[in-house]
Parts: sequence; structure tokens; C-alpha cells
Amino acid sequence: MKIPVKKLKEKALLPEIKTSGSAGYDISACLDSVLELPAGEVVLVPTGLSFAIPEGFHFEIRPRSGFSTKFKILIPNTPGTIDSDYRGELMVPLLNLGKETYLLEDKTRIAQLLIRRTWHTDWEIVNELPESERGAGGFGSTGF
Repeated sequence: MKIPVKKLKEKALLPEIKTSGSAGYDISACLDSVLELPAGEVVLVPTGLSFAIPEGFHFEIRPRSGFSTKFKILIPNTPGTIDSDYRGELMVPLLNLGKETYLLEDKTRIAQLLIRRTWHTDWEIVNELPESERGAGGFGSTGF
């Protein structure tokens, strides 16, 4: 499958698979200067890219494990969803959970992108649901 991508800035890096077993494509920041990520705040980071995702698919944006654990930089709405009809720039919200401002540099790999199939359904109203072993047990009901 080919997905059309538009470079909004010439220096923007295309999503890249780093190893043959990788599920996600690394996404990089596209910055004109160092971007400050203040401690405890969320900043939208530009990628310099927009996409025409085929109908029936969507992108999921997730943190890169090394980046998040090493620098305490997370994506607050994980996974982020990019719908097939969105044509704007892919922006990645980053949350700095560290104690100090993090200085983000151009071309830093900030997230990973997964291409996912989108499923739609018809909802069926019923009076009763089938029984299950768990039933209506909520958070923690299966133990810790």
C-alpha cells in the first residue's frame, strides 16, 4: 500500500522503520530552532508532514519507549489517532514529566506511527447481554 505524504518543509523526515521487526515507523520533529518543553507542560511538536491516509485505515501515534523512559517525555493522549480524512500537519503532543525544561532539537525521533485498519459497526440494542466469567466486575476485579 502506498500512502501519499506531503512535505510541508523540505527538511522534514519521512516516517522510518529502523529494524525489520519494527511495528512502528519513527516520526521526527521538524523544527527551525530548539523547542523548549517546560516541565509539567504539553507542547505540540510539528513533523513537517501531512498525509492522505487511505479510507479504511488510520494512524496511531505512540511514544517511543527509549525516548519516554530516558527523558520522561510522554504523549498524553496515547495512542493518538489520526483519521483518514485529516489533511493537516501531523503534530505530536509531548508532555514533559521531568523536573526541568527539556530542549528538543530538530530531527529528534519523538514518536512512533502505526498504520491500523479502521472497523465500523452497526450497533444492536438488546435487553440483556450474554453472561461472561467476569460479568460486571470493574477495575481490579480480576486481582492485582
